Amino acid sequence: MTRKSASTSMARTAPTDRQGRFATLTFERDVAAPVSVLWQAWTAPAARSIWAAPMPSVTVEFLEADSRVGGREVSLCKMAGQPDIRCEIGWLDLQPARRSVNYEVVSCGGVRQSAALVTADVSGTESSDAGEHSRLVVTVQLSSLAADMETGYRQGFGAGLDNLAGVAERTMVLERVIGAPRHLVWGAWMNPETLPQWWGPDGYSCRTTRIDLRAGGEWVFDMIAPDGTVFPNHHRYGEVRAGERIGYTLHWGENGPKHADAWALFEDMDGATKVTLGMVFSTAAEYQTAKGFGAVELGLQTLGKLDRFVASR
Repeated sequence: MTRKSASTSMARTAPTDRQGRFATLTFERDVAAPVSVLWQAWTAPAARSIWAAPMPSVTVEFLEADSRVGGREVSLCKMAGQPDIRCEIGWLDLQPARRSVNYEVVSCGGVRQSAALVTADVSGTESSDAGEHSRLVVTVQLSSLAADMETGYRQGFGAGLDNLAGVAERTMVLERVIGAPRHLVWGAWMNPETLPQWWGPDGYSCRTTRIDLRAGGEWVFDMIAPDGTVFPNHHRYGEVRAGERIGYTLHWGENGPKHADAWALFEDMDGATKVTLGMVFSTAAEYQTAKGFGAVELGLQTLGKLDRFVASR
């Protein structure tokens, strides 16, 4: 169960000018998750698409999503009976697990409504005997262009960050540095012949029904445990950005219920490759169940098998 009700949720507003055109808003959240997990929930496109909508009646459609310095994110905020709101974000600075800076331009019907500079500061711990804890402070320097946007920002940003806190608390992030260039690691992951050879924890094997690793494709397979227990799986691939990242959903068996949204990031690191595997579980209960049966340790074993597989090629 998430603990949004127990987290700090504040928004402060600096004085505005008389016309209400300029404002500085500060939002603060305490999150029951490690700082590395909060950072992924804040920046990873797959996670952002989950928490972006401020309320159930709003749908956010992502047209572009590139969370790196110089990249941008473009989305449409849709509500029945209302014109679409277009939001463009451009990433100006990304200091992993510390700070991000981006510009944000909101428009409606081709008319710009506002421009803002958004700075997010992340702090906290990875883990401790007292539990996992991190803090997010977001400062929005807002300029209202066609209308007074301050109230909308206070409500929309506040609700979105409440969603973010809940998502972070049911997110699992695994990382490993693979001792091989990125193109080799990507090739081992995104090759339908090699992926089943190493996927899964130590002692597990894969039995594939069908596999198509393109955007819009799927992998239907069984994971077979050392004792012969069969675990049906179905991965659906939504995004494949060659050499950089993939986004997919995990289902309990073919066309079964979704239990997680996942992504994998591939980054160069002095001739090696840092792989980040993230999963947002559909419910807090599923997250706790997965954590309880050792999903972190089993996931790290899977990345270890990838490392050994690439080294043997």
